[in-house]
Amino acid sequence: MGEGRGVQWLEIDEHHDGQRLDNFLIAHLKGAPRTLVYRIIRRGEVRINGGRGKASRRLIKGDRVRVPPLRLTPQEAVQEVSDNLRQVIERSLLKETPDWMVFNKPSGLAVHGGSGVKIGLIEALRQVRDDLPYLELVHRIDRDTSGCLLVAKSRDALNFLSDELREHRMQKHYLALVAGEWPARQDGVDAPLLRFELANGERRVRVDAAGKASRTRFNLLESLKGASLLEAEPVTGRTHQIRVHAEHMGHPLLGDTKYGSVAGERLAKRSGLSRLFLHARMLGFTDPASRQRIQIQAPLSDDLEDVLTRLR
Repeated sequence: MGEGRGVQWLEIDEHHDGQRLDNFLIAHLKGAPRTLVYRIIRRGEVRINGGRGKASRRLIKGDRVRVPPLRLTPQEAVQEVSDNLRQVIERSLLKETPDWMVFNKPSGLAVHGGSGVKIGLIEALRQVRDDLPYLELVHRIDRDTSGCLLVAKSRDALNFLSDELREHRMQKHYLALVAGEWPARQDGVDAPLLRFELANGERRVRVDAAGKASRTRFNLLESLKGASLLEAEPVTGRTHQIRVHAEHMGHPLLGDTKYGSVAGERLAKRSGLSRLFLHARMLGFTDPASRQRIQIQAPLSDDLEDVLTRLR
C-alpha cells in the first residue's frame, strides 16, 4: 500500500458473501495491520450501505462498503514479501485444489501477522497469489511448529472445513520428540488447560482445574537415547496443548523454550536440535467439493531427521 489512497467503495461479490467485515478488510487492505483495521471500524470510518458496521458484521452479496484512505507509518505497514519468503511459500505447497491449499509450514514462520510479527504466511500468500480473490486460514499452528496447514480459497470452503474442525471430523497427527522414556502404556492425557499471561505480556498455558477440558492421544513410536518419539493427536484444539500435556507428564518436548526442562535443553544441544521438535505430519478432512476423505502427509525436514539419526 502507498502513503495514502482516496475513499474506496467496494461492492461485495459472491466470493465474500457471508464473510466478517474485519476479515474482509484485513484481506483487502494488504498493507494494514489488524490494529488499524479495528480502529477504523470502531471510529465509524468504515460504512456498509451508508451505515456503521461492527467488526463481526457478516457481509451480504451486493453490500457497498466504504473504506477510508489510510496513511500507514513505516512501522505499521505489513512488509513486502521478500524473494526468499516467496520461494519458501511456493516450495511449501503440498497440494492445491479449486477449494483449498495445504502447506508444509516451516518452523519459525507465523501463520499470520500481529503482536510484533510484521508478516505471516497468510499475508505473504495473499501477496504471492494475488490471482486469488479469497484466502483464509482454516486453522492455526504455532509459529515454532512445522507441518500441515490448511487454507481455504472460498467462503463456502471455509465454512465447510471450519465445521469439520469444530465437529472433530478433522484429523491432525503430530510427531513430537520428548525428553526421557515415555511410558508405553500411557496412550493419552486428560488435563484441563488454562491460558494466562506473564508480567511481560507473553501468553502461556498451564494445567489447571479452572481451565478448559482438554485431551491428547499419545502413541509411542520409538524409544531413543534419552528421548522418545511420539505420535500426538489433539482431540481438543487448545493453545500449546501437546506441549503442555507432554510437560505435565514429566516429558517436555525437546527444543521447547516455553515449557522445556534443563535436561531436555542439554539433550537438544547434544543432538544438534535448534528448534521445537513438533511437526504436524498428517491432516485428514473431507473435500468440500467431492465429499471424499482427503489425507495429506507433510515430510519431516532434514534437520529433524538428522536429530533422530543422532539419537538412534
